[in-house]
Amino acid sequence: MIDPILPGATIGVLGSGQLGRMFALEARRMGYRVHTYSPDTDTPTGQVADREVVAAYEDLEAVREFARHVSVVTFEFENVPAQTAQAVAEIVPVRPGGEVLHIAQNRLREKLFLSRLGIPCAPFRHVTSLAELESALSELGTPAILKTAGFGYDGKGQIRIHSSEDAVTAWETLGGEECVLEGFVSFEREVSVVAARGVQGEFAHYGLIENRHVSGILDLSVTPPLNVFGGEPIEAEAVKITRAIFEALHIVGTLCVEFFLTTGGKLLVNEIAPRPHNSGHLTLDAHLTSQFEQQLRAVCGLPLGSTERLRPAAMANLLGDLWEPKTPNWAAALALPNLKLNLYGKEEARTGRKMGHLTALADTSEEALRLVQAGREALTDPV
Repeated sequence: MIDPILPGATIGVLGSGQLGRMFALEARRMGYRVHTYSPDTDTPTGQVADREVVAAYEDLEAVREFARHVSVVTFEFENVPAQTAQAVAEIVPVRPGGEVLHIAQNRLREKLFLSRLGIPCAPFRHVTSLAELESALSELGTPAILKTAGFGYDGKGQIRIHSSEDAVTAWETLGGEECVLEGFVSFEREVSVVAARGVQGEFAHYGLIENRHVSGILDLSVTPPLNVFGGEPIEAEAVKITRAIFEALHIVGTLCVEFFLTTGGKLLVNEIAPRPHNSGHLTLDAHLTSQFEQQLRAVCGLPLGSTERLRPAAMANLLGDLWEPKTPNWAAALALPNLKLNLYGKEEARTGRKMGHLTALADTSEEALRLVQAGREALTDPV
């Protein structure tokens, strides 16, 4: 039996973006203190944390000093160097563990891990040269997606190849790095499962969430999904796969598994995100226990909370594009009923940068989706 880390203790967070911010707000609501560590200052997490430590992830002495002042450490994005997590683990528990980081921050390792488990994913080939890319294209055909093996997110580090003639340009565009070539998947929609696992192996999930992307960035999420092909059996299979991944990695914390649902009704795992996920932001308002509170409960060894859905919900990301050429019309959006606004405290709005999100609650998923889209459109109304 592992003793729980109780309210009043201090939780360390590696990373300092919006995921850490929402986690810190939930932790402070439950009586915990929060310290955040990243190379940046005045960050979304740092603005609401008790302490913001600014140092490089590679500064392992600073990392160890950070760890000495907390009871447990979690992370809010997966691109933390493995040696950073190892340095923390010398002093306090890291949840989820460094092995999860090692796998999730590299697409090749992730796909090999899934293949060893027998979990279906898109066909892929390891590519380290132009010659290997051309050979892989001859095997997988076109169109195909070339992705850098490491450190890609929100559509970054990837390019679509429409024909074999595009190989040279694609290879040079990604800088000749180690890559993974993925065969094209004809999918009906994208879905995800956000779930949590506790220190004793207990498991809780939020069901299937439908996601829509624009330019590789999540645009809209809705729960429950709209008329998913296969219905409850598809959801049950997605949850089963998610739990298998949790068990294989001995996850303690919150994790998201992203899926393609093919036109033939088959689930293929696209990515693993070993942390709270953008598609789970709607759980802050739509579920009894949010994904961030669940992360806190899990890493502190507390019982997991109920994931009961209170109402159908939809979420719309707010990107920096909405700030051009002027500040969004917040009053116009918030005049709509059942709409919630969450901004991340980022001072500079840039094209494609996630600045916040809207969540709408309604009696049906269709109405929630309509409402959240209307709310985002209202942000561009004249003031």
